[in-house]
Amino acid sequence: MKPYRLSAVLLLLVAYLGVQALTGERGLLSGRARDELLTQRETQLAGLTEQRRDLETRVRYLRADSLSRDLLEERARAVLGFSDPRDYVIRVSSETAPATARQAHS
Repeated sequence: MKPYRLSAVLLLLVAYLGVQALTGERGLLSGRARDELLTQRETQLAGLTEQRRDLETRVRYLRADSLSRDLLEERARAVLGFSDPRDYVIRVSSETAPATARQAHS
């Protein structure tokens, strides 16, 4: 039995590595899941890149050398929660928004 011990251990090691090569996290059978995750992450990256571009544009307009009065006023109102006396403020609660959307589709 002693001469077969090394062969048995090597056979078990080859079997384990073979199973991992097929079904492991980076195995041959998990390629589709990796592709789906890659597509999801690329979409998320595109959204974040667009959001970053928008924020960079807003920051550029808030600098002292190119200050946009409208953007500054908009941000001040949003942060402080104020509105101009000439503005019309329409408050929409989160409960009525889906009902309104359902009525529009009907």
